[in-house]
Amino acid sequence: MTLTAPARITRTTLILSLALSLAACGSSSPFGSLGFGGGSTDNATRQAARTRGAENVAVNRYLWAASIDVLSFLPIQSVDPFTGVIVMGPGTPPGGSSAYRATIYITDPALDARSLNVAILTASGPAAVETVRAIEDAILSRARQLRIADSAL
Repeated sequence: MTLTAPARITRTTLILSLALSLAACGSSSPFGSLGFGGGSTDNATRQAARTRGAENVAVNRYLWAASIDVLSFLPIQSVDPFTGVIVMGPGTPPGGSSAYRATIYITDPALDARSLNVAILTASGPAAVETVRAIEDAILSRARQLRIADSAL
């Protein structure tokens, strides 16, 4: 599905207005702990002012790189390295016939299976559990390969 320029502008405007309306919410907002309203201004500033170093970002860089590498056949729609979310658009794997979309959520700086959550969607709904497990295993294997290659330097 390709959006026309006016549709993209409308969609972007809608997303920005939603974000601004959430930011205007008071401390009673359920999003207060996420930095959209309420809470401490100092905490929100600290969250926004994080530096790029691996010691300051709360996601595992090997899982991040491996996720992008393993699912390279899917176009990247959005990424947020500070929250660990990678959203990938629709694409078909090489030699496959079904189109997939993926969202990857890296929750921890540890190189561990518990740090990785993958959601795969097809045109008919969520992908089979076996498919998701195979992709998670491929990402974890690739992340370990990247770490081993990094330590050899």
